[in-house]
Amino acid sequence: MLDQLETILRHVADELAGWRARAVKAEGELKEAAGRAGGGGGGGGGPAAKPDAETRNRIADLEQENKALRQRVEAARLRVHDLLSRLTFLEEQAREAGGNGGVRSTGGGTAASGSAPGAGGGVP
Repeated sequence: MLDQLETILRHVADELAGWRARAVKAEGELKEAAGRAGGGGGGGGGPAAKPDAETRNRIADLEQENKALRQRVEAARLRVHDLLSRLTFLEEQAREAGGNGGVRSTGGGTAASGSAPGAGGGVP
């Protein structure tokens, strides 16, 4: 279970790094396009520079992609949180089981049925 969680976390981190790199590249392209539209000189184009139709379409596409990526990252974050919760629960159960001979303290009695070493089978 821990290996699965580590694999998922590594995958999410790699994917996030890729999306960040794409976002930085897209921002650079956008600034470059805005600089060309504004004449290239002066302090950053100013509010008078209007992007052309192609640039506006590219911006809209990037904003949509950014929204979709944020949703994917949030979904991955929730999945990792769920896996961490499950892992914590399983670790607590394992600690409880290790401390009382393999019998669950909240199980109601017959769940262990002597399958753990030392959990029954002795002489009465």
